[in-house]
Amino acid sequence: MATANRNLSDYNKDFVPNGADYKVGIVVSEWNENVTFNLLEGVKKALLDNGVLLENIHIHFVPGAFELPLGTKLVLDAMFMDGVIAIGCVIQGETKHFDYVCEAATNGLAQLTLQYDKPVSFCLLTDNNLQQSLDRSGGKHGNKGTECAIACMKMIDLKRSLF
Repeated sequence: MATANRNLSDYNKDFVPNGADYKVGIVVSEWNENVTFNLLEGVKKALLDNGVLLENIHIHFVPGAFELPLGTKLVLDAMFMDGVIAIGCVIQGETKHFDYVCEAATNGLAQLTLQYDKPVSFCLLTDNNLQQSLDRSGGKHGNKGTECAIACMKMIDLKRSLF
């Protein structure tokens, strides 16, 4: 397993751009909120720790992971954002529903990144069980939200450096 005994939230702040003038949207699924709200905390902490101003962080909620692409599109349409972080958690169940939700959310978010030419950071946990999700949302493997916030900031910086 790639995450065995690793805290994915560790990063070198020297390699993260200062986000003082970044505007970042966050779209959060309310499904599995015990996980997604922990991911949201990781995102907010990383953004604030790297200079993004509180007033430039815009948080919106959607019912579940399937709604993340539309929620992200609505945020991108309604307000100027340098990037958006989509947060969700889908846990494997007994049916194929898991596969359909994961695929729809993944494809929808990927399409938005290309359609808008803006970073849409993929903070969607797709785990086999609740413990794996807890381990990745503030547990022994750190907080995937932190990792996604840093990735979003780096992609904003890349875009700005090229245009």
